[in-house]
Amino acid sequence: MNTPVNQHKSQFVAVASIAAELSAVMEVAKEISLAAANAKAIAFRAGEKAKGFQPITDFINELAKETIELVNDINEHALKLYRLTVKEHRMSEACLRFEKVAVNAAGAPYAESLRHSLQQARQRREDCRRQFGRHVSELLAQLADVMHPARAARVIAANSRIEASQAGEYLQSLQAVAESVDHAAQIIHDKVHKCRSALSIINTDD
Repeated sequence: MNTPVNQHKSQFVAVASIAAELSAVMEVAKEISLAAANAKAIAFRAGEKAKGFQPITDFINELAKETIELVNDINEHALKLYRLTVKEHRMSEACLRFEKVAVNAAGAPYAESLRHSLQQARQRREDCRRQFGRHVSELLAQLADVMHPARAARVIAANSRIEASQAGEYLQSLQAVAESVDHAAQIIHDKVHKCRSALSIINTDD
């Protein structure tokens, strides 16, 4: 069981780690979108030789957009987690101060008046913890959603290789696009996995 100080430190580190990983996911998603635009231009130049590749570029672009939208939503939850961690830390500090004052004031006149303030601080701290847990659960669900376009991108990359093989002199250019999409999808998968691991650490520390 972690002390409150260590627990909050762990939460701060985890939330900061998630923010960094999400930033990387966003950059990769933008790269996928750029790759889709480049592929579309190549497929247009290739004409009939890359006819089957042209609709794939639209799918790639849609996946990139979907990922960017999901990450934007996730970033909002990550920001809420950070704010709740700060708030809970402050409430915990307030509880400790009230408890020390209550101990020192034991038997003194009006000592009972401290009880209400201490109960309020404890209640607010518990409210923060409940909200934090709820946001963690929602964030885990959203991270699972990001995995879907990543998996779809890998399937599309495989189909892209097949279609690129029939593109004649444009083969290497379109193969490069397929490889970049596949690589980007793997990076997104890894980054999201790290985010989920960081959240698991928070849950373990609770």
